[in-house]
This record gives sequence, C-alpha cells and structure tokens, in this order.
Amino acid sequence: MSLAESAMPFSDIRNLLKAMPGPDEEALAQVRARDAQLTKPAGSLGKLEEIVEWYASWSGKGAPKITRPLVAIFATAHGVAEKGVSAFPSAVNRQMVDNFAAGGAAINQICRVHDIGLKVFDLAVDLPTPSITKEDAMDEPNCAATMAYGMEALAGGIDLVCLGEMGIGNTTVAAAIYTALFGGEAEDWVGRGTGVDDEGLKRKAEAVREAVCRLQGEKDPLEILRRIGGREIAAMAGLIVAARLQRVPLIVDGFVATAAAAVVYAMDPEGLDHCLFAHVSAETAHPRALQMMEKTALLDFGMRLGEGSGGALAAGIVKAALETHSGMATFADAGVSEKSES
Repeated sequence: MSLAESAMPFSDIRNLLKAMPGPDEEALAQVRARDAQLTKPAGSLGKLEEIVEWYASWSGKGAPKITRPLVAIFATAHGVAEKGVSAFPSAVNRQMVDNFAAGGAAINQICRVHDIGLKVFDLAVDLPTPSITKEDAMDEPNCAATMAYGMEALAGGIDLVCLGEMGIGNTTVAAAIYTALFGGEAEDWVGRGTGVDDEGLKRKAEAVREAVCRLQGEKDPLEILRRIGGREIAAMAGLIVAARLQRVPLIVDGFVATAAAAVVYAMDPEGLDHCLFAHVSAETAHPRALQMMEKTALLDFGMRLGEGSGGALAAGIVKAALETHSGMATFADAGVSEKSES
C-alpha cells in the first residue's frame, strides 16, 4: 500500500517530524577538508561554499553531486477564487497544467537550461476545495492523504527537489495561513498576487479575515492547514518532511511554497534546516514571512510567478556550486603554491 493510500492521520505525521535526522557531520567535514585544498583563497567563493556545506550536510554525501534534480509542481483549485481575489479565472488552472505538459511555461525553459527534471502533480485541479471563508478546505483524512501524496514525489532517486505550485487564489490561502500562524492583520499578509487592483486587494483581505475568524483561535499548524489551506500547500508540506527523512536537500520557491514551509516550521522550528529558500517574492509579505522564520533567501529578482521558477533558478546555482567544488583542482594537483606562512 502506498503512502497516499494509507491516509495516515495527523498523529503519524507528527511522529515523522520527531524522527527527522540531523545534519551529517562526517560529510560536512569531508567537504570542508577538500575546500581547504582547492586552488583559491579560503572563503573566496562565499555563499557558494556555504551551499556546498549545506548540500553535503543534508544529503549525507561527502563528495556531493546532483544527478536527478526535480521541480515538483502541485496544481489544484480553490473555492475562494470565486470571491474575486485573483485577476485570472479558475479555468487558468487546467490551462496552465496543459501548458506545463506542452513545455510552454516559464518553468519549462528554466528547467531545460539547467537540466532539471519537471513533474506536475494534478491534485483534482478541476474540483475546487470549498471556499475557506465558509467551510474547511479538507477533513483530516484528506489533508493527511494529500501530505502523503506529496511525500511520494521523491520516488526514483531524486537528490534535489524544488517546490512548485499552481492554483488560482492560492496567494489568498497562503496569506490566511500566515495570519493564523504568525498573527497580525489580514492586510499585513495579502498582496497583489496575479495582479489584482485595489478593490481586489480589499476582497483578498476580507477573505483572509473571514477564513481566520472561522478558526476561532486555533493554533495547531496541521488543523490550520486542513481548515484554511489548500491541497498544493498540504502536498508541499508533506514533501518537506519526506525530503528530510530521506536526506534529500530541498529548495523552497516563493510566497505560496513558503506557506507550506511555515506549517512545518510551526510544528518544529528545526524542521526546515534541510531547506534552502530560493528567492524573495515580490509579494510584499514574503520578506515578513521569512523574517518570522529567521530565514534568508538566496535571490531577489522581483519575481512572483510561482510554479517553482525561483526554485529552479536557485537549483542552477546549487548545481554550479557543487560542480565548482568537485571539479576544481587542489593546490597539489595543479602545482600551485599555497598561502605563505607568516
């Protein structure tokens, strides 16, 4: 029986978090030892050296190499879109899934350039969840099963995974999750999303207020996820947990993907240590969310597309960092004199 078919309850998911491994200190020591011998001044590659250490620590590979990177896009539909919170209709969900399949989306091009695999997971994209302003998005069995489905995205020997998503209305859902988890007013967390006008922004804030009000102060992260979240956010949260358990370093994309990370963070602040945050979204509340979790993003390109686009760009940098580390000659190999002793 697959994980998705087993429909594990929330208690099982909480137990998985308790079993998450820490960093591999031996692998970290190996990359540091090699780095000290490479033909460059110590620390001269800055963040690239840190990325190699991060990847080695969480993959457990002392000679780190990426052979099967993947952008996993989780696509679904949200009933809250009917509230006029997006500049685009829900029909775009299916149209974009077809566009991904045809190779016509931005993410297809970025993945092609960086030789990254792409897989789209259809989470009932033609069947919206109930509007979170009126009803719970999911019951516990469905939410847990969706998280388990996300865990299965690692099948096939994936050694670096990037979160991606597609779902008209999901910046509203993400804003509701942030509000419930971190507090503040709805206006603190809503942004333009797909490009809504001022009236649309007001509708988003009101939808977030209504959704969070229904929680009546609920603070359990998994309950918040199932009641005012979405299928793609649940699947991404599940994938974050599975990646840690299977020692697969993970890259978090933008505003919506970070909401899935926030759910895991709220359960265990150390639960995101194997994650690299790809970029700061142009969504105005994304820097606030990262600050709440004490995370720093790698890039700031003013992007707000979603679909794993920032994650794939970051993956290209990770691949370059590892190739630099493994391919550079050592001082001994190249016959280059090392730093003089003072």
